[in-house]
Amino acid sequence: MSHHIKGQGRNQITLFPEALDDFVTKENHVRVVDAFVDELDLHALGFNRVIANNTGRPGYHPAALLKLYIYGYLNRIQSSRRLEKGSHRNVELMWLLERLQPDFKTIADFRKDNGKAITKVCRHFIELCRQMNMFTDAVVAIDGSKFKAVNSKHNNYTPNKVKDHIRRMETHIENYLSRLETADGNDKVDAVQTSAAEKIAWMKQRVAELKELAVQVEAHPDKQLSTVDPDARLLKTQGMNRQVCYNVQSSVDTKHHLIVTHEVTNTNDRGKLADLTRLTQQALAQKNITVLADKGYYSGRDIKATQDMGASALVPKGDTSGAKKKGIFNRSLFKYDKDRDLYVCPAGNELPHKRNVEEGGMKLKVYVDHIACRNCDIRAKCTQSKREPRKIRRWIHEGEMEEMLTRLKNAPDTVLIRKQTVEHPFGTIKMWMGATHFLTKQLKNVSTEMSLHVLAYNLKRMMSIVGSESLIEAIRA
Repeated sequence: MSHHIKGQGRNQITLFPEALDDFVTKENHVRVVDAFVDELDLHALGFNRVIANNTGRPGYHPAALLKLYIYGYLNRIQSSRRLEKGSHRNVELMWLLERLQPDFKTIADFRKDNGKAITKVCRHFIELCRQMNMFTDAVVAIDGSKFKAVNSKHNNYTPNKVKDHIRRMETHIENYLSRLETADGNDKVDAVQTSAAEKIAWMKQRVAELKELAVQVEAHPDKQLSTVDPDARLLKTQGMNRQVCYNVQSSVDTKHHLIVTHEVTNTNDRGKLADLTRLTQQALAQKNITVLADKGYYSGRDIKATQDMGASALVPKGDTSGAKKKGIFNRSLFKYDKDRDLYVCPAGNELPHKRNVEEGGMKLKVYVDHIACRNCDIRAKCTQSKREPRKIRRWIHEGEMEEMLTRLKNAPDTVLIRKQTVEHPFGTIKMWMGATHFLTKQLKNVSTEMSLHVLAYNLKRMMSIVGSESLIEAIRA
């Protein structure tokens, strides 16, 4: 006789059928999704078809489809076809949708047609977290991460890549023509000529297509063209590697690791600090916040704009000078004397303030001493010019940047805190996405998809922090 636990017979009839609600526990996250969506004013958020027409075939209420998507992204089911299958066999989805079974086209169209409203739902949940006093410290870490687009690297073209393809095709045409000449006098010359002629014709057509593509690439503002997803860009990832992707910017609370705000872009990190800071201040309804970022965000004007908005920025400065390769002194070796407003060079000579200039919209002060530089014994290590002396340019707001770097130096744990804070959500969401990352095309659709991922991440994070039942109580309060 077996001592294993035995299941119930498949043909067993029960006198009192079990209710669907019995299969969903009180702590199940599906109840959080149900309560959260039920409390939303979908019409005010901008969802389509909240108020149904009196005529025509009835449609699904947007609340049901929104619940379906939030549940799907919470459980790593982003595909509309898989969500359709889940509504047929998943007990939790049967409970959540009250046994509704929308088809995949309806599910996909809902995400496509309600992108802005879904983004507002993501912001609404952050507002709920703020009301629950989750952001009392007002310290956020900002970073960007590259997420693969639907467009492959093969279908992305730059001017050099198109030229290489054209040159390769023309070389192949020349090789086939030379093979035709070699085939003369051969018994199989007719078969060779026919095959080669067909390939040459195809390659000539391909060259014409590439030349037309080269014109489009040159006319593009970014000098690159993605043929599958026109908004995706070829960006640097790690080291010198490049990938056709989107750059997702986010600010993450250092205390609870909640994503306060996010933005999908197709450019690099430089110049995004002030924009993310402004969005974070709006989300937290507070201007006095502290922003942590890596050296990729270091830009004097961007940091100045961030501080002018009332935020405190802590951004390390990377050394981008080419002085070392040139074999001359780095600018950092010239010490600034604040009291006398001058620089002291490595040779000990003083470089006083001579004039003011404006370059790239920035007001700069120029420090130089022609006589001391001309008679200096180590001039060759200071400048490669035989006529012009070494000049030091200083931005008029450089003192504020130096004060920030001093604060950063006095808080050595800042770099570690930033990494531990902002890298965790990116890694988690990429794991949920799988190897393909985004499933949709174009920036507006990718932004909608990312909003669903962020909402799912924050929901799961809050359930982990306060528990499902406590979160439901806060939602209904």
